[in-house]
Amino acid sequence: MAIVLVQAFWVTYGVFVRYALGTPDGTVTEATALLLVPLAFLGLPYALRENAFPRVTLLTDRLPRGVAVAIGKLNLLTMILLGLFFAAVTLNATLTSFRSGASSSVLEWPEYVFWAPVAIASCTFVCFGVYRLVAGESAR
Repeated sequence: MAIVLVQAFWVTYGVFVRYALGTPDGTVTEATALLLVPLAFLGLPYALRENAFPRVTLLTDRLPRGVAVAIGKLNLLTMILLGLFFAAVTLNATLTSFRSGASSSVLEWPEYVFWAPVAIASCTFVCFGVYRLVAGESAR
């Protein structure tokens, strides 16, 4: 929530100084891009926990219950596997950027600050997915 508020105010500020004052702020674009990635990934575990992913059930509603449940579990397993991929990539990016001391080009903020929330969110997403799969829930 805090990231959304920061981005909203920062983008509003950027638009105001660009069009009202005629002096664009060069940091707004990079900061918004850097904050968007963690924001998107932080929503994944929440969406999985709340079963809020969009789905098309045109065919699965017409299938027998057992087949529909199996397809839901296969869907959840696919989501977990993709989550594992993102978790591995983001953990590697976090550690690599921390070790190297890499920073963003315009803002000069350390990159690991942006990768760490993404890595945490990816790992949390996988944990929620595995829990739901083990508990017998499917991606309905």
